[in-house]
Amino acid sequence: MVTPNATSRAIIDRLPASGERPEVVYRYAGDRFILLEYGDIVLDLRMNFRIFGLNDAIGKVRIPGLIETVPALRSMLVHYDSLELSPRRLIETLKELEAGLPSVANLTIHSRRVQLPIAFEDRHTRADIQRYVKYTRQDAPNIVNGHNIEYIAQYNGLSDKNEVIEYICATQWWNACIGFWPGLPFMFPLDPRYAIVTPKYNPTRPWTPEGAVGVGGPCVAIYPVASPGGYQLFGRTIPIFDLQQRNPAFKENPILLKAADRVEWVAVSDEELEDIRARVYDGTYRYKIVAYEALNVRSYLEFLDLIKDEVAAFQKRQSEATKHVPVP
Repeated sequence: MVTPNATSRAIIDRLPASGERPEVVYRYAGDRFILLEYGDIVLDLRMNFRIFGLNDAIGKVRIPGLIETVPALRSMLVHYDSLELSPRRLIETLKELEAGLPSVANLTIHSRRVQLPIAFEDRHTRADIQRYVKYTRQDAPNIVNGHNIEYIAQYNGLSDKNEVIEYICATQWWNACIGFWPGLPFMFPLDPRYAIVTPKYNPTRPWTPEGAVGVGGPCVAIYPVASPGGYQLFGRTIPIFDLQQRNPAFKENPILLKAADRVEWVAVSDEELEDIRARVYDGTYRYKIVAYEALNVRSYLEFLDLIKDEVAAFQKRQSEATKHVPVP
């Protein structure tokens, strides 16, 4: 155990890196939560897979006093009853489970495949973007022809908005975690040949319609409620959060998506999306969810190795494009 000093009193313990396992830091997060942090602050889905492996292992044992776990991209929040379970005992149990995990390549992660319709460059995101130009920043370089989708194309070295649409629909999007707003997914492409990136709005957009879909940095997110936001918008989808639970998909939980879901996009027109959204709320639309498919991590890592040259070529194309595109 590491004794906390004046600069690290939040740190309870550390598990040193060993082999392929990164360092794990165990932190206080108030008197009812422990925060686990894995490795360096980098985007590496293998780290996220390991966290899901630990989360599955936790779910298979009974830990008296454990209330809930919240897996995230490279961290996990553990909620516990401090009157029943001490932080030290909890961390010792977590370390034991960590030691028993197989290598990342040998993990199989329970996952659902969720198909969502999306209207690209829809009228609702366009209207809020135009309000931004009128009331917030008239010279915003990320708004081209009244929307963000052409800026996304320019920033990634793509030919036009149609190629952006092609890239978004060409891969499944891995939901690494849920957070920030209730039900908001943080999604990354499982096929990195289509890993579009963008800087965020500056300043933040005061308005975003519920259901809007956008990209910020390397992450794609769906706005579960109308809210401010900084992601570059490219379209709108159907509800993923409904406190009124008006559709059978929300019967057990007002939040639709789960961590480790894989989202597939299907392009529809504005009119088709409006019709689907109406059917969501009257309860007649059936969300297209395939539960449970497993993600075989070894097969996925072998796939990444096969396409690494194509990924490098796209990243070079992106890097060259960013030299000539203004940042908001």
